Order: sequence, then C-alpha cells, then structure tokens
Amino acid sequence: MSQPFLPFALPEIGEEEIAEVVDTLRSGWVTTGPKCKRFEADFAAFLGDPALHCIAVNSATAGLHLALEALGIGPGDEVITTTHTFTATAEVVRYLGADVKLVDIDPATLCIDPAAVEAAIGPRTRAIVPVHYAGLAADMPAILALAAKHGLKVVEDAAHALPTTVGGRLVGTLGSDATVFSFYANKTITTGEGGMLVTRDAALAARAKVMRLHGMSRDAFDRFTATVPSWYYEIVAPGYKYNLTDIAAALGLHQLQRARGFQQRRSEIAAQFDAAFAGLPLIVPPRPAAGDLHAWHLYVVRLAEGAPVSRDRFIEQLFEAGIGCSVHYIPLHLHPYWRERYALAPAMFPHSQHAYEQMLSLPLYTRMGPAEVERVTATVRRLLGAGA
Repeated sequence: MSQPFLPFALPEIGEEEIAEVVDTLRSGWVTTGPKCKRFEADFAAFLGDPALHCIAVNSATAGLHLALEALGIGPGDEVITTTHTFTATAEVVRYLGADVKLVDIDPATLCIDPAAVEAAIGPRTRAIVPVHYAGLAADMPAILALAAKHGLKVVEDAAHALPTTVGGRLVGTLGSDATVFSFYANKTITTGEGGMLVTRDAALAARAKVMRLHGMSRDAFDRFTATVPSWYYEIVAPGYKYNLTDIAAALGLHQLQRARGFQQRRSEIAAQFDAAFAGLPLIVPPRPAAGDLHAWHLYVVRLAEGAPVSRDRFIEQLFEAGIGCSVHYIPLHLHPYWRERYALAPAMFPHSQHAYEQMLSLPLYTRMGPAEVERVTATVRRLLGAGA
C-alpha cells in the first residue's frame, strides 16, 4: 500500500470550534451551562420553528430513551421500528420494559416500510420509531397518517438526518411527537458525543429536562448561577445522567453554523460517486424527492447481480487498497439478543436481509479532497472490472 490509509470517516473541526472549546475551559464552566443553553437556542433557530423545545443530551440514544419515557412507554407496550438500524433505536424500548416489533424496509429507499408498519400494528402498539436511513427521509406523510389513524405516538430517529427535508420542511419540524438527532463523531455535525431531542410538546420537554439530570427539579446551572441562595432542589423521579457538557456544546455552536455547507459538500461528493459508478454492477443510493435535501451521512452502495466479487471480498479488497469502509447495518434480526428474544429469522425481513448481503458504505466526509474522491472512485472501478 503506497498511499496513506483513507479512513471511512473524519470530522471537520475548525479553528472556531477549537477557540470556543478553549474559551469554555478557561471560563470555569465545563459541564452543562451557558453554552449548552446557547446551543439549544441556536438549534431551534436553525430549524426555524419558535414552537420547538430543543433539549441537548449526551447521545441520541439518551434522547430516544427520554422521549419514549416522557410519552409513558412502559411494560406491556409495544413500539414498532425497523430491523435495519443500529441497536440503539430498539434498545431504548427495552430499557423501559416495553417490547419491540421489528419490521422490514422499503427495498428502494432502505427506510422503514409504512405498509409493514401498518401490518404490524396490534392492540399493544403505542408508538412508531422511523429511521431516516443514511440521511434520506423516511416516508413521513404515510407514517404520520398511520399514527393519526391508530392513535400512536411517533419519535423520529434522525441520527442521520441533519439537515434532511421532507416536502421542503426540515426533519425536526414535522408532525411527530419528538425527533432525536445525533452528534456522534462521524455524523453530519459533531460534538464528539451528543444529541438533541426536539419536540413541540411542552409537557414532554419538561419531563425530558427533569429526567435528563437525575430527576432533579432544578438543574445545576440554574442553582449555581442564581444571585440569591438557591441550593434547594427535589428529586421528583428516578432520572438519568444524560446532560450534554458545555465543552461538547462549544463544538456544536460552530458545527451547526457550518451544517448547510457540510451538506452541500457531502452532496457534491455523492454526485461525483454517482457519475463515476454509472455502468458498474452497483446500485447507488436513492435520491430524495425533487426539491428535498438528503443529508448524505452515508453513501451506501449495493453490489448488483453480475458483480465479479462478493460483498465481503470487495470490502477486503478496499481495505487492501487502503480505503476504509463499513456496513450499515447488520440488521437487528441477525443479532443474538433480538433474534432469540423475538424468535426472528431472515425470511421475515427479506428486503433488509437482501440489502445487507449486498451493501457497504464508502467513505464520504467533508474533509475529502478531489484526490481522495478520485482515489475511491478509481479503486471501485478497478475492483469491479471497469479500469481506472
């Protein structure tokens, strides 16, 4: 391997983020405080809806857990989500003692299939958790219509979906009960670890804020910045430790300002990949509806019939060429916990299973320059028999 290894993902951290983190360290307030509040306010402004409550948390997993807890999901309830996701989407349901009902995906979009959702609705169903896979929006009009018809709650897993749009509206501003974004290291913006719970429901927001920090009636920032004695607080519920720190929020303040530019760069790279891969035995990612935005968190290709190599060998060859890649995802129905708990089998999820057997995610991140994009495209073309 003559060239340096090209990783699957790298964050783009600028001098503004670094300076903001240094300012935070020098301020003496490094946990949840003024910058976290600024980040929440800036996020609401970014989404452009003054009715939204934005609650910063230490992961999207935490945000999903808080949202479902605030909606009263618990033992005896069932929550529908897709098998084609990371385990966090489903595991939070089990945290609450409720059961998960996994359903298949649309074979074209790889997002949760509304028809499969409707077929899975039963007497114990309380909520639906759609996943906006890879940065492409799920069919939210259909899912929200199903929820309204059956009296169900909707919590969007938008870990991949900033800034994705549906019908011209940003994910986070739709008609769901809550939306949860991720700021993990490889996401479209990053705080290292972190997430944001977004809702219009004031009661849900109030509950999530209390449960975010041990079930305390007042958070530390409120108590420690008061100008009169305010040491008293009450524990009103057995809460969690899900708060975002000001160090992380300092990153988020500037990452958020760059979110649209990041999306444009990701979209440019995706278009270059599409063009370079034309004519290869590859299924390239689906495009969004006309006028809508794909966040392009991931660029997921699928090997088509006639490909000269298996998916697993293709991944090995890419690594041998010094190019990192991954698979999103090993479906939940294949993992021992989910498979055994719910007696799942691949035949129950034919579209997810087939996609999984074909798919891999290529590097796509904003720090990729023209030479790195060309390196990926040339290597893929060579390995699939089309030359450089």
